[in-house]
Amino acid sequence: MSARALIRVAVLAVLAISTAITAARTAPKLDYEFFKSRVEPVFLTKRPDHARCYVCHVESSNAFRLERISPGAGAWTEEQSRRNFEVVSILVNPGNPDTSRLLLHPLAPEGGGDVFHSGGRQFASKRDPAWRTLAAWVSGATLASRKK
Repeated sequence: MSARALIRVAVLAVLAISTAITAARTAPKLDYEFFKSRVEPVFLTKRPDHARCYVCHVESSNAFRLERISPGAGAWTEEQSRRNFEVVSILVNPGNPDTSRLLLHPLAPEGGGDVFHSGGRQFASKRDPAWRTLAAWVSGATLASRKK
């Protein structure tokens, strides 16, 4: 390889590393309290003509696996919510809801979502309030930022 080619490769490598570092620094942190108070309720809400996310995703064998709520309880315990947060956080790209599986999979294809979701189209478009709640969390929303 010529010296000129080596220099080009080195410059491209430096640019790639710099871009990756910048992206890592600018990606927002996912807020647990926002997740617990705003996102988890989306998973429990019955939507017209659809099952609740919880029904199919409680203890499922796919990547989106929610904790089972104790009989008689209406919500997850703190420990269960933390485990849900860890699982669901893997399904998103912080700062980029448009590339996050959690938001694309249940979104209708006409709205920019995946072609197939066995649970049906939970969200017809990105204008759906529940979809927007998920997108806000992925974008770094906190409870404090929502109170302004």
